[in-house]
Amino acid sequence: MENRREAAKAERRSRIIKAARDLIRETGDAGLSMRALAAKAGVSLATPYNLFGSKRAVLVAVLEDIKGFGTRFAGFGALDPLDRILRAARLAVSYYEADPIFYRALWTSILAASASEERGAIFNPKRDSFWMKLLDDAVDEGLLLPDIDTAVLMRSLDYTFRSVMLHWVIAEIELKDIQPAVGYGYALALRGAATPKGQLLMLKRLKAFQAKCPKLSGKRVVRHAHGEQFS
Repeated sequence: MENRREAAKAERRSRIIKAARDLIRETGDAGLSMRALAAKAGVSLATPYNLFGSKRAVLVAVLEDIKGFGTRFAGFGALDPLDRILRAARLAVSYYEADPIFYRALWTSILAASASEERGAIFNPKRDSFWMKLLDDAVDEGLLLPDIDTAVLMRSLDYTFRSVMLHWVIAEIELKDIQPAVGYGYALALRGAATPKGQLLMLKRLKAFQAKCPKLSGKRVVRHAHGEQFS
């Protein structure tokens, strides 16, 4: 009887997570209505609260429901720590490429000024611990300077990622440009914090990402001592 009850609970959780993802895709808004979510999942209004506790917890579950990240990332264990950081970012973006409608809607909501709940779902302590471990490993391996505050560096990488997402959301870059844009920004920040050994590695990565980054289009600004001209 207990096993049957737990199985039914797990099935309802799964339905609610799927309904949440579908609603975000359909509405373009991660600010879920619990009433709409319950209706979409075919459960009572109380059920999402009973199983998750809050809307933020539902969003966290939707993001954690991504299958295979840990297993796929484990395959990069032989790489040096700085390359593991770049590969982790690349792997994260690959999910965006696989489901752009969902992630564009999610980031549209996250970037709104009032979206503290949505931001808290994606930038959470578990996620921070993952990135801090990668950065601390790079320090231990002598690839990042020992006096670099890795918590501050992590936030700087976050700002880079959010900036790229903003440009994607407002259609200033295409989906295919996210990978090289994030990679270039990360490699540039890591090179600035790196030891000489790490700098050489990141310079190679910078050149590779630079070749793939979208070029500026339109008029080029040429600066002169007496002002600016366009060509």
